[in-house]
Amino acid sequence: MFRRLTLAAALAVGAVHAADLPEPVARLMQAAQIPPQAAGIVVMRGDTTLISHNAQQSMQPASTMKLFTTLTALEQLGPVFRGRTELLTSAPIVNGTLQGDLILRGGADADFNEDVLGHMLQALRNQGIKSIKGDIVLDRQLFQPSRPDLGQPPFDEYPWAYYNVAPDALLVNTNLLKVEMRSVGGKLSLAMMPEMDKVGVRSEMATSDAPCPAWENGWRSPDFTRKGDRIEVVLHGSFPRDCVKSISVNVLDPHDYLERLVRTTWHKLGGTLKGDVREASAPTPPAPATAVNADTDATTAAPTAPPAAVPAPATTPVLRLLADHVARPLPEVLRDTNKNSDNTLARTIFLSLGSLEADPLLGSRPLPPDASQTSTAARAEAAIRAWLQRHAIDGNGLVIDNGSGLSRAERATPAQLAGVLRAGLKSLWMPEFLSSLPIAATDGTMRRRLKDSPAAMRARVKTGSLKGVIAVAGYVQDANNEPVVVVAMLNDEHVANGAGRAVLDALIDWVARSGTVPGDGYVPSPPSATR
Repeated sequence: MFRRLTLAAALAVGAVHAADLPEPVARLMQAAQIPPQAAGIVVMRGDTTLISHNAQQSMQPASTMKLFTTLTALEQLGPVFRGRTELLTSAPIVNGTLQGDLILRGGADADFNEDVLGHMLQALRNQGIKSIKGDIVLDRQLFQPSRPDLGQPPFDEYPWAYYNVAPDALLVNTNLLKVEMRSVGGKLSLAMMPEMDKVGVRSEMATSDAPCPAWENGWRSPDFTRKGDRIEVVLHGSFPRDCVKSISVNVLDPHDYLERLVRTTWHKLGGTLKGDVREASAPTPPAPATAVNADTDATTAAPTAPPAAVPAPATTPVLRLLADHVARPLPEVLRDTNKNSDNTLARTIFLSLGSLEADPLLGSRPLPPDASQTSTAARAEAAIRAWLQRHAIDGNGLVIDNGSGLSRAERATPAQLAGVLRAGLKSLWMPEFLSSLPIAATDGTMRRRLKDSPAAMRARVKTGSLKGVIAVAGYVQDANNEPVVVVAMLNDEHVANGAGRAVLDALIDWVARSGTVPGDGYVPSPPSATR
């Protein structure tokens, strides 16, 4: 019988149980010229360490970093947490005109899109508001800084790509424009969604004889031009003849995007705006509590008096809630985050850890102000490190940047990821956490992997990849249906062109084929052929 050890001690003596890497794994690493020191691997069944290879080595985790963010969020914010968006005002309504400003306040609503905006503005029309005398104020102040993207260099050469969208508290449609390109008879036509005030799209693309499925080979980074108050998105490169494709691009500044979407939507509803659409310069005061309609995503304003012990300052305007929207519950958002490895959602959840707390009535509410004026990201990092400490997971070597893994600065050790996964199995919200992970050969980023392996549909694994980095972290059912924690990171240029993925798939396959016998603890079945 193996002696049960603490996680740190077990990993320190892991070589007792498996001195060498599994033969198929070692063979593929050697064939790909991936050196042993470039790999960090931990495999554990219960308290028994099966493989411990560079377990304490701080490495680039790529998107497996999302596990730190998502499990901490699930345990700190809870399964009923929801981000929210609000329309607020302190102005009266006189003869169909709102006599002052309308505030559109962001609350990290993961589902805020053009349809939601339309429903919220329609709610104003339903209340008899036809005109807004003041400004529409876009309040992103929940996150500090309110625009985390400003001043930051692009992560890679594809700043327009969906995975590079930086979050803010009032992000709508993930700031993406969907462009349909249709080439018929040598003529290219374009359509853009959503429709926006004074925003168009034009092509500087040449038509080519390339096959339609290879259209991306001719694609070049789009940009935009500004002429007065008009913006034109410009497409570059080439596009095949007789081809129809759509792509989503992140080109517009988030203020331009939302400002012009608000103007267009309000105008379509028959509303008029006499003021401007501008950014809030300081956080708006909280609105009174609202009563939630449990059968819909909307809430109905139900003003209540503020607590007598904390009276509002005389100079602070009293805001009324006119309309709101709450996102899906956190577990549903986590499924989109982990299964699809959505960086923007992960970064939004990360910043939510530093700015929001759950509210049983509203879904969420802002955290009390931080007297030290710490940034939202710093507060989020502190929340994750506090969670690690509560679970006795050593934080040394962990570097947190944005909580998504889309960073060259972020670092984690295989032992830390193994600790997170072990905590996940013991979590009160274990079913919700497991259901967020991609299932081998079934869905998410694992849908095309391990189809002919016994790991198919029996492994729930978060993947990660950057240039020179590939990683997996999750749970694999072995031949005896025992859950096994598997963490593996490869940091080396030779992981490219599928070589690194083949190594990690071989490890998962090997674990799925393995079993236990009394007195020995771990006996692998014969390794499968390399796939």
